[in-house]
Amino acid sequence: MTVLDRPLSVLDLASVYSGMSHADSLAQTIRTAQEAEALGYRRFWVAEHHGMPAVASSAPAVLIAAIAAATQRIRVGSGGVMLPNHSSLVIAEQFGTLVALNGARIDLGLGRAPGTDGLTAQVLRRNLQTETVDDFPQQVIELLALFGITEPLENGLGDRVAAYPGRGDAPELWLLGSSTFSAQLAGMLGLPFAFAHHFAGGDTTPLAFDAYRAAFRPSEQLAEPHSMVAVATIVAESVEEAERLALPNGLYFTRLRTGQRPGRLPTLAEAEAHPWTPAERAFVQQRNAQQAIGDLAHATASIRDLVGRTGADEVIVAPQGPDLETKLATLRALIS
Repeated sequence: MTVLDRPLSVLDLASVYSGMSHADSLAQTIRTAQEAEALGYRRFWVAEHHGMPAVASSAPAVLIAAIAAATQRIRVGSGGVMLPNHSSLVIAEQFGTLVALNGARIDLGLGRAPGTDGLTAQVLRRNLQTETVDDFPQQVIELLALFGITEPLENGLGDRVAAYPGRGDAPELWLLGSSTFSAQLAGMLGLPFAFAHHFAGGDTTPLAFDAYRAAFRPSEQLAEPHSMVAVATIVAESVEEAERLALPNGLYFTRLRTGQRPGRLPTLAEAEAHPWTPAERAFVQQRNAQQAIGDLAHATASIRDLVGRTGADEVIVAPQGPDLETKLATLRALIS
């Protein structure tokens, strides 16, 4: 039983700290997944990012395969795969293969952001100039047909062009978003929806859930709306200690916000030694206040408030902190 009345899952960002190798980062992600499984978390997701020295999850399907091989029961998936970076057929084949290898515990969360800067997105996609906002919905529809979840499309996708593995090996599909766009699309397609409050936050969060439920139409996948909210989380002995442990992430996002080229996540010592300006401190405090960073009582109260404002059916925590043990301590504290 968790300290909350919602199923809990884990979003791991495969963080790479100053002085850490990619091998160490990925090993820590796998170790975190094993601990999450042992504690009884429902899902373990990783997210696609590119060109970011602080994140080692640029190839989510490969990393998901490694995590699934190192676990037995926990659902493993993406939060998310940035679908416009890929052909729908490639993603259908990759995740169809994951399902064929691991059974029905694979999740495919889909996002429409590039997960990177404009230049890197252009190199990834090669046809960035021709894409419009309409491409993502069309890609999702193509993916449903390729998996055999819906009828084949007029252009032959799902019939003359099919995914093997993929057809008959569909993962559990989710749409992800940080605005009302994907929320409405998820509702219209009858798919579950997850909101990225851990980096979006603000007044948009409850609006997205309202938009999802208003747009929802039952489908073969889902009879009723089903949603999840992501929240950055640190649980420590005190609120002050949690805020101290959050300094590396705070400094990293401060640098991103001011347009600095992103490097690896700073260590706790580096973050504590940073000459913080009043504006920087105010930015970090505002960001932390929207998340679940504090002692156990404060963190769980923050998550309950977020659930109350959104009506989310599940919560996925993104454990933060300067080291693996801090993240694992957070996951342990949330399970009682």
